[in-house]
Amino acid sequence: MNAAEPPAPPAAERPHSPGRDAWLRLRRNRLAVVSGVFVIVLAAICIVAPPFLGHGYADQNLSLGATPPSGTHWFGTDELGRDLFARLLYGGRISLMVGFIASLVALVIGVSYGAVAGYAGGKLDAFLMRVVDILYALPFTIFVILMMVFLKQPMDQLDAWLRQFSFLKNLQGIGKIVGLFAAIGAVEWLTMARIVRGQVLSLKKMEYIEAARTLGFGHARIIFKHIVPNLLGPVIVFTTLTIPAVMMLESFLSFLGLGVDAPLSSWGTLIKDGADKMENFPWLLVFPGSVFASTLLALNLLGDGLRDALDVRAARD
Repeated sequence: MNAAEPPAPPAAERPHSPGRDAWLRLRRNRLAVVSGVFVIVLAAICIVAPPFLGHGYADQNLSLGATPPSGTHWFGTDELGRDLFARLLYGGRISLMVGFIASLVALVIGVSYGAVAGYAGGKLDAFLMRVVDILYALPFTIFVILMMVFLKQPMDQLDAWLRQFSFLKNLQGIGKIVGLFAAIGAVEWLTMARIVRGQVLSLKKMEYIEAARTLGFGHARIIFKHIVPNLLGPVIVFTTLTIPAVMMLESFLSFLGLGVDAPLSSWGTLIKDGADKMENFPWLLVFPGSVFASTLLALNLLGDGLRDALDVRAARD
């Protein structure tokens, strides 16, 4: 009789990558997942839905005037008879675009600046960080307003150039939006640079960085191929928290009249117009304000969820 065969060893569990582990942790945070889905669906609606509404953001009906929400106009109309729902979706395109692109500008500048400063160290690091400190000392909002005023002529020239081409007529007013990208992105990168610089100071002492130097890799390759990819966790988290701050700043600039020009609108201009007429036509403020506040809340909750998911030490506790 043959001896009983020993049981087969259990199959080794396939190790998960850090990205997969972070995704699994994020999925367990239902509030963050719902917030992410909300932002994606809202952005998709703002991009896809407006052509199918039957109302343009500039279509006026003076005989209709300001009317409350109805089956024809879901969010009502303003004093010029323009459909508020259509203007809200078109305005969402601009607000979300400013939020994401200006944050991307700040991301590129901040990561590059902070990585170079932290990796170089010494006098160059001290000089670059003193520049950041000086920019921090300037009044933040006033600096952005001054940049918008300084960029007014180039923005007007860009719009005048676009008006020469009939197929670009829908891009009229884009100069002001580009100015918003530049003005907001030029000041939002400061905190990102500090965060990245602090991370690089610790990463550049790691063994794999020393090995890369020993192999003769150039400084640019070490920074952008070996150090920056290991900063994606805190960078992604901070970027998701920068987007709502940028949208708030754009809304504030639009509230001051420094945003996009009529008939274009952003959520900031709609809130400003609604605030001026809230006593007589409250729906002009309630709907834009509610959508804007919900979007900011969702982005902040998503940022918190990403922070928890990408924090390996918190996950082990």
